Amino acid sequence: MKPILGIDVAKAKLDLALRLPEGKMRSKVIDNTRQGFETLLAWLAKQGVDELHVCMEATGTYWEAAAEFLADAGHTVSVVNPAQIKAFATACLVRTKTDRLDARLIAEFCAAQHPEPWQAPSPAARELRALVRRRNALEAMRTQESNRLLVARETVRAGIEAHLEYLGQAIEQIEAAIAKKIDGDSGLKAQRELLDSIPGLGEKTIPVLLSYYGGAARFDSAKQAAAFAGLDPRQHESGSSVRGRPRLSKIGHALLRKALYMPAMVATTRTAWGRAFKDRLAAAGKPPMLILGAMMRKLVYVAYGVLKSGKPFNPKLHLT
Repeated sequence: MKPILGIDVAKAKLDLALRLPEGKMRSKVIDNTRQGFETLLAWLAKQGVDELHVCMEATGTYWEAAAEFLADAGHTVSVVNPAQIKAFATACLVRTKTDRLDARLIAEFCAAQHPEPWQAPSPAARELRALVRRRNALEAMRTQESNRLLVARETVRAGIEAHLEYLGQAIEQIEAAIAKKIDGDSGLKAQRELLDSIPGLGEKTIPVLLSYYGGAARFDSAKQAAAFAGLDPRQHESGSSVRGRPRLSKIGHALLRKALYMPAMVATTRTAWGRAFKDRLAAAGKPPMLILGAMMRKLVYVAYGVLKSGKPFNPKLHLT
C-alpha cells in the first residue's frame, strides 16, 4: 500500500496527516500557498516518501491549488465530497472534531475506501474556469447594485451608477478574455464548435461547460457527468407508505446548474427536439419543474455525447 496523505483544507492553511504503510501517522501544518506546497514536498522527502495517495475534501475552491500542484508532481490525488467524510466519521463514532483529527480521519477514509483518482484539468481549462467564475462573481455584484439602485437615495445614487458602469466594463473585459482563451487553444476551440451545434446552448453557457467538461475526458459516462453537476435524481422511498417526489440531488457544482437553467427553458420552448422531450414527459404526467430539471440533465448528457464522439449534435436522434 502506498503512503496516504490526508489533507484538511482551510482558506489559509492545510492540516496534513501522513499515514505510512505500517499504519503510523505523521502530522504537519503548512500554508495554503505555493510556498507551503514546496514545504510539503520537502517534508515528504525527509519522511522518505516519493509516491503517495493524497485525499482531501472539496472545500469551496480552496482545495484546487493544492490538488493541482500534487497531481502535477505525479502523485495520485482523490477529491471527495465532504458528506462522505462526515458519514465515515459517524460510522467510526468519532466524537471530537479538530483540523488535526479531521486530516487523520481523511487519511483513514482513503485507506479504507480507496476513492477514485481525481483527474486534474488542463492548464487551459483551469484558466478558463477561473475566468468563468470571475464573470459569475461580477454579474452577481452587478445584479446586487442594480437592485440597490432602484431604492437608492440621491446621496448614494451617483456612486452606485459609477460602480455599475465599472462592472459593465469589467464584464466585457472578462468575456473578451474568455473568448481569447478558447480561441487560443485548438482543443477548446474545436469543442466549443461541437457544443455550439446543440440548440439551446449559447455563448454564456458554452464556456461554463468547457471549463468543467472540456479538454481530456474526465468522466466514464454521461451519468457521472450529470452527477458532477448535481443533476442526478434523488429518490426517497421506504416501505409501502413513503413515496417522496423525485428531486435533483444538487450534490455537485451549483455554477453548472445555474448555467443550464435558462438553456433548459429555451430548449423546451423554442427547439423542436426540446419540445418533443417536454411533450413526452408531460404526457407521462410529469410536473413542469421536474421536466425542466430533466432537460438540464439531458443537456449534460448531450454535451457529453458530442464531446466524447467528436460529432456535432444530430436532432434526428432526439425527436422520438
